[in-house]
Amino acid sequence: MKSFVSAAAVLTLAVSTARADKIVLATAPIKSGGTESKVTQPFAVDFGADGTAYFVEMAGGEKLRKITADGTVKTLAGSGKKGDKDGPALEAEFNGMHNLLVAPDGNIYLADAFNFKVRKYDPKTNMVSTFAGTGKSGFTGDGGPAAKAQFSQTICIAFGPGAKAMFVADIGNRRIRVIDMQTGNVFTMAGNGMKGIPMDGESAKDQPLVDPRAVAVDAKGSVYILERGGHALRVVSPEGKIKTVAGTGKAGKWGDGGPALKAALNGPKFLWIEPTGNVLICDTENHQIRRYLPGKETIELVAGTGKAGAEGLDGDPLKIELKRPHGASPHPKTGELYIADSDNGRVLKIAK
Repeated sequence: MKSFVSAAAVLTLAVSTARADKIVLATAPIKSGGTESKVTQPFAVDFGADGTAYFVEMAGGEKLRKITADGTVKTLAGSGKKGDKDGPALEAEFNGMHNLLVAPDGNIYLADAFNFKVRKYDPKTNMVSTFAGTGKSGFTGDGGPAAKAQFSQTICIAFGPGAKAMFVADIGNRRIRVIDMQTGNVFTMAGNGMKGIPMDGESAKDQPLVDPRAVAVDAKGSVYILERGGHALRVVSPEGKIKTVAGTGKAGKWGDGGPALKAALNGPKFLWIEPTGNVLICDTENHQIRRYLPGKETIELVAGTGKAGAEGLDGDPLKIELKRPHGASPHPKTGELYIADSDNGRVLKIAK
């Protein structure tokens, strides 16, 4: 049976030493008709300019929510019903939101994967609209408006430097596509649509990909691509050349502290670039959060014992049991790492 934890189960841990300082509840439970609200399948966390944390709930949730300053959880968009409906935010319907992106202007973009769309929530009008995708699975529209293009599972979105472009992991099409935020036009920057392992040093748009599950862009414009079934992390240089930087290509759980190319991943599903340029990886099927260090080309463990569960909340991130985490994002002001511990129905916060 799937375990769900109340909205109160957003926890603070510490990682400055091997032993945590304390564990505290960072949210207060909210009531609805006398029933404590539940957090269901949180899949990703992002932050507004003021530091507000937002997260999306995937299957069974289908909502965009935020953690307010006093620690409560508030629903911003989504009726909770699976569907495809724009309009007033609390009446909107989604289908399998996998992650979100808070823009500098405060608008929130939603990777509505199973509707094959990117949706937009406008906090000023409290309206939801379609930003990209027709709602029909396919591969069309490169060179034209993203709103008229077809995608096949818009599973992850990320901004490039200055939020001038949105990168879309179009996993069903085995491509990374880019939307120009000024013109609204879309084009492909990686993947030729075929399934396979790309050759190092070749043009990214001419090479195959296995299944690009996540995308993230660093400050220099390097585009990181995480492959779920490929069990690997790849990077595309600003010049458009692709290479594999982490993972053996086979599922496994080893290699922390050593060369990243000799380390094994298992169904990794999310990326985040830290201010240092290091890359956080949700190694989902290993129930861990790991970090790739480009300067050293090594990989290290951040959180999780590797055993699926919900035990071990004693303050030490390495002793915490996670269950298929799908999101890991550092707070832009405090540096605290938020983890969407999806199958435990909770969001964890690791404090420095």
